[in-house]
Amino acid sequence: MTFKEQILEGIPEQLPSVKPFEKEINHAPKRKAILTKEEEKLALRNALRYFDKKHHKILIKEFKNELDTYGRIYMYRLRPDYKMYARPIEEYPAKSKQAAAIMLMIQNNLDYAVAQHPHELITYGGNGGVFSNWVQYRLTMKYLAEMNDEQTLVMYSGHPMGLFPSHKNAPRVVVTNGMMIPNYSQPDDWEKFNALGVTQYGQMTAGSYMYIGPQGIVHGTTITVLNGFRKIKKEPKGNLFVTSGLGGMSGAQPKAGNIAGCITVCAEVNPKITQVRLDQGWINEKITNLDELVTRVNKAKANKETISIAYLGNIVDVWEKFDQENIHIDLGSDQTSLHNPWAGGYYPVGLSFEEANDMMANNPEAFKAEVQKTLRRHANAINKHTAKGTYFFDYGNAFLLEASRAGADVMAKNGVDFKYPSYVQDIMGPMCFDYGFGPFRWVCASGKPEDLAKTDAIACAVLEEIKQNSPVEIQQQMADNIQWIKGAQENKLVVGSQARILYADAEGRAKIAEAFNRAIVREEIGTVILGRDHHDVSGTDSPYRETSNIYDGSRFTADMAIHNVIGDSFRGATWVSIHNGGGVGWGEVINGGFGMVLDGSKEASKRLKSMLFWDVNNGISRRSWARNEGAIFAIKRAMEIEPNLKVTLPNTVDDAIIDSL
Repeated sequence: MTFKEQILEGIPEQLPSVKPFEKEINHAPKRKAILTKEEEKLALRNALRYFDKKHHKILIKEFKNELDTYGRIYMYRLRPDYKMYARPIEEYPAKSKQAAAIMLMIQNNLDYAVAQHPHELITYGGNGGVFSNWVQYRLTMKYLAEMNDEQTLVMYSGHPMGLFPSHKNAPRVVVTNGMMIPNYSQPDDWEKFNALGVTQYGQMTAGSYMYIGPQGIVHGTTITVLNGFRKIKKEPKGNLFVTSGLGGMSGAQPKAGNIAGCITVCAEVNPKITQVRLDQGWINEKITNLDELVTRVNKAKANKETISIAYLGNIVDVWEKFDQENIHIDLGSDQTSLHNPWAGGYYPVGLSFEEANDMMANNPEAFKAEVQKTLRRHANAINKHTAKGTYFFDYGNAFLLEASRAGADVMAKNGVDFKYPSYVQDIMGPMCFDYGFGPFRWVCASGKPEDLAKTDAIACAVLEEIKQNSPVEIQQQMADNIQWIKGAQENKLVVGSQARILYADAEGRAKIAEAFNRAIVREEIGTVILGRDHHDVSGTDSPYRETSNIYDGSRFTADMAIHNVIGDSFRGATWVSIHNGGGVGWGEVINGGFGMVLDGSKEASKRLKSMLFWDVNNGISRRSWARNEGAIFAIKRAMEIEPNLKVTLPNTVDDAIIDSL
């Protein structure tokens, strides 16, 4: 069968042969056994409902074995035989170009070069799934191939509920992931309901089909590192940034350190993913011995090198060794998947990778105790370095949150706040999000590198023109973003699809998108897919990350993310998504995203202007109402540009009046 025929087949009439378990692939760890015997039967009933009854006797034993062996039913047998990658858009069987674009993005999320655990349909973060099983993938792709522009595909946490009549201006796909009743959003709830096959953790851009590999956060990480050094009034050159995590999103850190120009040491316990990052050129060197690491870092400092070094081992050992050897760390952070601490997101010190995985599955309570013990040691080592002048920030991965729950010394004197800031509080919030700057993305659906180069040039020209008349308040942001896009090609950021990320505000996003649309009309480039990270101005309500610099007491509310997705859906998005969990954990965040296809049409031009303006200014208005000075400036400017925008502005209160009570 051809690729197109396999897509159109959906769930095959005859079962494909059983596939061997490929040990060389980076697989998800075994999930802990959490279902009762009756719940196991329910999980099997749920899995078998996808199949004709004639297959049930064969599949029930197979699915029971998967559940016992891996803690989940992945339906490995149904994994397609074709190579998984983002093909040029014309190669997809589709009646709707918009649907074909979504198929392209789904396959990009599952590309072996992109996905963390591709056979388990997990893109990044240890549990960020595109689907829960391979039949969901097959059925979704078949629906997308068959749908027309007056239908909408409804996705319930990886399950394609079906095609429903809508209209051409409606989203082609509406995605929800993990939207639980609030009292059922504890970590064990995810384990249970995911094992039952009724929900999934879509992370941020995995389950919304908008992940573009580690490049997706390279720009934001570069901005963070650059401004971290600016904050401590040091040049990056010859100075040291220490962090951990090379899996999915965290793999961006060493590349960002190189672009910023510092020495980066990034620890990772998984040998497979460490080698992948080395092979991809996202790290320069791999070291497995602590004494060798000390020698190499001292040499890099002496020579003022720009270099990224992966240490294959536990980050706690690095912090403690550098303290003993008096190696000064200028910037410190952590980007392990601590939103998922008990299922592979964070590994205890003193155990091998294999020992930890075994304990995780077979003795989860002991594993949890070891993780919490390690978090306490981790925090103590960081505290020793910060006492010597290290600037440490939480990278929004729930490090401080989980460390506090483990009883680590990370709390401020008031017992409420953390002693270290979130990077959003100190850097990204006041410098970028309040002014509307966030991670705008695009993918060249042709798959041609030359199209990406042309879009880079178009975006750069647009930003340089905007910068000439930009107010002084955002000149630094504009300069940093222009410098970024000029160096994008030489930094070799592409993994998977021909994609780019570029921090931009509402004006920049709309003008860049319009310039792309005109270039498509002139046949200079092919179709372009727009998107963004959910980690943005208004996509995410997350009290310990995206909205951690909201100080009016509303940071635990989720109105902004919900309104963002509702507003995007009727302003022209091609697809929209809303998720529980992502980045900082299940039950800790609500985040939403979109995708938009540019095809050169007048309708696309109209949609992009309407939707992109709302997508950014929704968040600026919320931040303005929280009395954030940068956001007040930005929303006033937006109202001057767009007369139909009228936003309620806050009045400030003299502290003396409050204190007089």
